[in-house]
Amino acid sequence: MSSVSNWLPEQHRTSVLFMMTSGFWMAMATLVGLTAATELIAPDLTEGIGWLVFGRLRPTHVNLVLFGFVVPGFLGAAFYILPRLLRTDIYSEKLGVITVGLWNLTVFAGMATLMMGLSQGREYAEFIWPVDMMIVVVFSLVFYNFVMTVRNRKEELLYVSVWYICAAIILTMLTFALGNVVWRPSSGALTGIPDATLLWFYGHNIFGLLLTPLALGVAYYVVPRATGNPLYSHTLSLLGFWSLFIVYTHIGTHHLLQVPVPTWLKVISIVDSIGMVIPVMAFLINIWYTAKGRLGVLQNDTAAKFVFTGTIMYFIVSIQGSVMALPSVQRVTHFNNWVVGHAHIGVFAFAGMIALGGIYYVLPRVVGKPIYSKFLVDVQYWLILIGAIGFAVVLTIAGLVQGNSWYNGETVYRVLHQVHIYYVVRASLGVTIFTGALIGMYNIFRTIFYTPGEVTS
Repeated sequence: MSSVSNWLPEQHRTSVLFMMTSGFWMAMATLVGLTAATELIAPDLTEGIGWLVFGRLRPTHVNLVLFGFVVPGFLGAAFYILPRLLRTDIYSEKLGVITVGLWNLTVFAGMATLMMGLSQGREYAEFIWPVDMMIVVVFSLVFYNFVMTVRNRKEELLYVSVWYICAAIILTMLTFALGNVVWRPSSGALTGIPDATLLWFYGHNIFGLLLTPLALGVAYYVVPRATGNPLYSHTLSLLGFWSLFIVYTHIGTHHLLQVPVPTWLKVISIVDSIGMVIPVMAFLINIWYTAKGRLGVLQNDTAAKFVFTGTIMYFIVSIQGSVMALPSVQRVTHFNNWVVGHAHIGVFAFAGMIALGGIYYVLPRVVGKPIYSKFLVDVQYWLILIGAIGFAVVLTIAGLVQGNSWYNGETVYRVLHQVHIYYVVRASLGVTIFTGALIGMYNIFRTIFYTPGEVTS
């Protein structure tokens, strides 16, 4: 027991374990993604190996990034941030540790079943019913721990990070159960247009009501602390909070502009997609003005650098998303690599960068010693930044080639040779990102297990 206490602090065990979870699954998720990207340029590479076919690797990669890497990274930061802002201890570290164990069991079960070919076949909702229920359970446990912590708080004022973090868990717990149709264990789906409408209500909100609030909650904590400046505007933070949840909730139908869903629902999704400029700019103006005059400090703070870069990526992906919702644009960009590039900017460059920034900010504070190697943090930062920007550029170009060719009547297979070179570059960039993930996992685990006298930089 004493040996465990040496590396796992009693007060912040949940936080440390979630950050370890994030580091490990980031490496696994990027490995699966690299394998899938390689198959696009060498499809015979895994011929005859059923559990490695692209159709199984792709949903495995997406869900590992979402539930294995990004969300646990945010939760690792959140289990430190909430008690600090509320001036109380987390309600139950024991419950938190149990939650981490169940979370990893759930992620492993999801990965195993998807690679075995057990899937509901619905985008972002591929997990079979038992795994769906495990996810609902772990979110319920996190929700209970957070709400009870808020209830026991000694700080009367609820800072905006508390609002964002708690809202993300509550809303995701509900939308996940709804979008995965958990009341139908046999299929996990409705039928026809109602199922498509419900799926994309969930499919977009799993990012907008989970990753985005968690990312913004972490950024609202890290940037003011790192710069030493007070938050620019509490009013703007509340405007951004409420407008995000009012506007974002209805935009999922912009994925269905080509199908016979009700026209009024399409119009709402398009209008709200454009309206997303309100919560996005409310947040960005607030956080960038908070950092005004202190960019040099952010540059020298390895954690804050990740977070601030993530806010820039948030601007890019949000503006791109609003434009993509326009029917005239979507005629060219839908169903091709443009959308894949957009997803990588949102999940990896925006949410992933801020999650890593949250980890590197919180980790040395909960283990009581510096990050093992700041040099490795910088190396990882540049590897991921280069990979993420490269992905965005390469996949955007490939998507425009595909979209314009299809729009002008070309068949799918005759365009493949035109985009092959972009797939090669994509896989090469995947090596960069996977390397960065390995470095990050090593640095996180080494920080936890080393003694301060061993520090390398």
